[in-house]
Amino acid sequence: MIARGGCHCGAVRFEARLPEPPVPALACNCSVCSMTGFLHVIVPHPDFTLERGADVLTSYRFGTGAAEHLFCSRCGVKSFYQPRSHPDAWSVNAHCLDEQPALAITRFDGRDWENAKAALDGE
Repeated sequence: MIARGGCHCGAVRFEARLPEPPVPALACNCSVCSMTGFLHVIVPHPDFTLERGADVLTSYRFGTGAAEHLFCSRCGVKSFYQPRSHPDAWSVNAHCLDEQPALAITRFDGRDWENAKAALDGE
């Protein structure tokens, strides 16, 4: 399934290939996800195309610096970013999709990141 989305002002637009619904999504309780309401849909790099807006994205890193949070410099919305939990994929904000598919939401305890990541990996 092809989904499209972007930021609030429309400067950032993307296309992503998603699995058929219900689409897996992660609800993280880390500080930045809690404050911004980000709902993660993980999209492998080859299945994501940034159609426009590379020139307006601004980057923010914190903690380990492994994740690169990308925000539209015009409207401030983070529609996708590079998560540390999935280095070979983008995390797309389900709230930024033009049409939100049915989601299968799993809780991710980002406040206890190491254990939550191990659980994702089945360790």
